[in-house]
Amino acid sequence: MRQLGMKKAHREHVIRNAAASLLLYEQIDTTAPRAKEVKAFVEKIIVKAKLDDLHAKRQIYSILFDKNAADKVLTDLKQRYSERKSGFIKSYRLHKRLGDNAQVVRLMLVDKKVFVKEPEKATDDKKDSQKKLAKKTSEKEITKK
Repeated sequence: MRQLGMKKAHREHVIRNAAASLLLYEQIDTTAPRAKEVKAFVEKIIVKAKLDDLHAKRQIYSILFDKNAADKVLTDLKQRYSERKSGFIKSYRLHKRLGDNAQVVRLMLVDKKVFVKEPEKATDDKKDSQKKLAKKTSEKEITKK
């Protein structure tokens, strides 16, 4: 395990917090050495979740600080990756950070769910109000001239 310039307790907490964030939000941006540690850590957690026994569940709840992250692993991610043996996380190099020139990496869960809102269709009320607004502005321009 890399030292990451921290003492052991601090390093473990940083990795556990980053793992919880990755599991909840399904992507995070971090430095390259930290990303390598988090990636291995999360892969092991997902493999444990796929075992589907009480001991594995208790271990996951004890490892992750966030109960919501543990619940998501044990319900959503376990089902999503039931066919996959490994390779649950992709990593992309993004850029070098401005202050210290550290390589920034994006970790992203494979088969990430994307929520896209469809644009709302303009109703008749909105169209009418837009027409009224256009008439008012054109009347003001005429009176100013």
